[in-house]
Amino acid sequence: MAVAAQTVESAVPVLRLRGVGRRFGGLRAVDSVDLEIRAGERRAILGPNGAGKTTLFNVIAGEFPPTSGTIELFGNDVTETPARLRARMGMARTYQQSRVFVGLSVEDNIYLALLGVRTGHVFPLRSAKRDAPLRAKAREAADEVGLGQRLDAMVGELSHGERRQLAIGMARAAEPRLMMLDEPAAGLSRAERQTLTELLLAMPAEVTLLLIEHDMDVALRVAQWVTMMHEGRVVAEGTPAQIRANETVHELYLGSRYYDE
Repeated sequence: MAVAAQTVESAVPVLRLRGVGRRFGGLRAVDSVDLEIRAGERRAILGPNGAGKTTLFNVIAGEFPPTSGTIELFGNDVTETPARLRARMGMARTYQQSRVFVGLSVEDNIYLALLGVRTGHVFPLRSAKRDAPLRAKAREAADEVGLGQRLDAMVGELSHGERRQLAIGMARAAEPRLMMLDEPAAGLSRAERQTLTELLLAMPAEVTLLLIEHDMDVALRVAQWVTMMHEGRVVAEGTPAQIRANETVHELYLGSRYYDE
């Protein structure tokens, strides 16, 4: 029975969207998107500026509700569920602009991220009994994203790349089942992009990754499956190799560098 139950659970998509749309007045930012992501999958959502990628992320995360369609998370309908409750179910996300406390240390930032998911509050109510395990988890998360030697560094002292690593560490610390990364490579140097790529490739297999990314070298190396959006709609899906060879994708976004490979 246990094996059968695990099989059924693994067959349930981590995330399922059916006909999801989002309007802002007369603007249709997301239009009838269907999406299904399986446990452990690495999925990239690509598209030119204005394609609706970040709006779709915000709808999935619960930042604002869809104006049409349904969203299922781990087999549960969360269409009207607020973001904080989706986080407690096992969803975590990062943003285009890293949301960190620049006047606090690396460890404190990750600790507060953990505290927010556990309690719904981001201020440190001191409790030695509670602090010890959370602090230990914060240090583990910092080490996992390559900041284990920077625990006491103030975030204001970190490079842009290190802040990106910290944002991922803050999302990863609560051990989410689904991590959503919004343009994690934005503004990074070549060396920093390589560090980021290696970090994402090293994520545990049980963590499902969903990322928006403009850096094709990062996206097509990390992703197993790619969804291409344009003007709020899904216009193509496939493996990285299929996306590189797709003429529609080439015309909309990629350019000859990727199309001709």
